[in-house]
Amino acid sequence: MSFIARTPEPPYYAVIFTSIRTEGDQGYADRADRMVELASKQPGFQGIESAREGVGITVSYWSDLESIRHWKSHVEHQEAQRLGHERWYSSFKVRISKVERDYGC
Repeated sequence: MSFIARTPEPPYYAVIFTSIRTEGDQGYADRADRMVELASKQPGFQGIESAREGVGITVSYWSDLESIRHWKSHVEHQEAQRLGHERWYSSFKVRISKVERDYGC
C-alpha cells in the first residue's frame, strides 16, 4: 500500500499492528490482501495504511471500539490471526489508540 488513508474528523480509533515476519510467504500475501478486502467491508472501517521494511506496521482506522471488537471476532480474521501465530510472525504487537487530532496537507 502506498497511500495515506482518508480518515474522518476525529475522534476515531487506530489499531496499530507492528510485526516481524518469519521467512517465506506460506500464503501470507494472499491472506493479507483478503484481510484488507474484508476489513474494508466491515461497519465502522475508516481506512488502512501499511509499510514494511524489516518491521511491518499496519494501521487500520475505525469509528468506534465496538467496530474493532467486531472485526477481531470475524471468523476469517480469527483464522488469519491463528495462522499469524503459527506461521507468519516471529513477534507482533497490537495497540489500540483513540485519535483526538489529525492534520496534514
